[in-house]
Amino acid sequence: MADKQKMSDFLGECGVFYFATTDGDAPVVRPIGFQMCKDGELYFGIGTHKAVFAQIKANPKVSIAGTKPDGTSWIRINAEVAFDDDPALVDAAFEVMPQLKPLYESNGWTMGMFHLASGNVTYYENLMAPTATEEF
Repeated sequence: MADKQKMSDFLGECGVFYFATTDGDAPVVRPIGFQMCKDGELYFGIGTHKAVFAQIKANPKVSIAGTKPDGTSWIRINAEVAFDDDPALVDAAFEVMPQLKPLYESNGWTMGMFHLASGNVTYYENLMAPTATEEF
């Protein structure tokens, strides 16, 4: 069973990572910087006004990839997400990235929270050598 805190720590070391969804039958990838591990779950937050949020609602299967600054260690996550409407998660997200709170509040935006419900993670070293693949 994959350790979601380990996944979160790795993504945190990457800083910016890439989050892929589908729009109809076309892949869409964008850089993301926010994630947090809380109560053993790996959470992400996306503005409900964004196209990516609608894409995830339509198809909750996502892929995530990130590379550490050294350029040789990277992670790939393939997962299905589950949405969470607990307002405490949004508050926790704003504690992790406080610069988001005034932006969301001043624009009247709502953050949609979701976590990785099931899938797999693969860690890579030396560019292409998978060191571990774990299910969750």
